[in-house]
Amino acid sequence: MVNEMGKYQNIDDVLAEALANIAGAPNSAALEDVRIAFLGKNGRFTALTKMLATLPVEEKKAFGQEVNVAKAKIESELAACKEALSRRELDEQLRRETIDVTKPIRPEQQGRIHPVSKIYEEVVAIFGQMGFEVAEGPDIEDQFHNFNALNTPANHPARQMQDTFYVPNPESSDFDDSYVVRTQTSSVQIRTMENKRPPIRIIAPGRTYRSDYDATHTPMFHQVEGLVIDKNITMAHLKGCLYDFVKAFFELDELPVRYRPSYFPFTEPSAEMDIGCLKTKTELKIGAGDDWLEILGCGMVHPNVLRAGGIDPDEYQGFAFGVGMDRLAMLKYGIPDLRTFFESDVRWLKHYGFVPLDESSMTGGLSNNGGAQR
Repeated sequence: MVNEMGKYQNIDDVLAEALANIAGAPNSAALEDVRIAFLGKNGRFTALTKMLATLPVEEKKAFGQEVNVAKAKIESELAACKEALSRRELDEQLRRETIDVTKPIRPEQQGRIHPVSKIYEEVVAIFGQMGFEVAEGPDIEDQFHNFNALNTPANHPARQMQDTFYVPNPESSDFDDSYVVRTQTSSVQIRTMENKRPPIRIIAPGRTYRSDYDATHTPMFHQVEGLVIDKNITMAHLKGCLYDFVKAFFELDELPVRYRPSYFPFTEPSAEMDIGCLKTKTELKIGAGDDWLEILGCGMVHPNVLRAGGIDPDEYQGFAFGVGMDRLAMLKYGIPDLRTFFESDVRWLKHYGFVPLDESSMTGGLSNNGGAQR
């Protein structure tokens, strides 16, 4: 074939030169230069393709086929070489960036335990001393365990879509068969009653989800609920248990408390517990003053809930309570906005977080063991 200079151009020679350059490319950047030199806009094979217009009709077909075969060969070799070079360069990068995990970190880079994780440890430590076991359950629940078994009627506001996250059931188009992202850990209480006979004494800490977002509410938050079932359980047992808890949690020898009548579908009678405090424009002090602060909801387990869990309400009775762990952290450590708990700000965590490896216990101290780094 004849090139634009009037000389014969051997496609095999160009192909051999291209393959040699590809094989000798030391890195991806050099390989890209080879691709541009032969297949780019002004590359060698692009120039050969442009020669088709100058060739006699009887030579065009054979010449075009020969160019295409050679071009396909080069593209195949480029792809294979690029993959090999990429793997080699990645291996070299990983070797260069190897971190010695046995080396101690500098103090300013030391991690912190999140306040909610600390509160979780404290709550488990306190109720563990009272003989409570920790129970867990799924975050995605069916409506029976999340609502129906807890004596929550179908028209209850908590079941509306503006308050609850629903998950479609792939096996049913009926809305009543939809799953929910649990709105409370009370569902764990039902599952415990279904699988364990009284006496029962459990707490159920975990994540819960509701469609809400402001300074004191987030779509995902942490909650701990308690359940005690046995014969002859009374409201006095509930009040004594919660009084001991709030005193231990806030580390006060005396703490004023009061109970106000309330309503929850799953308890009867129901109450809300308040603790004494002093409120000013700039300060909230727990345990002193003439003001009151709501801390949790509680009550005696409703007979319908006991029946739903497979327990005879004529023979057994019990009490239940629930409190937000994020709210406890806000009160104990003076955190003004709940939304900051979930913003992953390392400066916030350094300020409110706790030194790792220090464990909460009733004997070693709760908030002061390790201490928040202010």
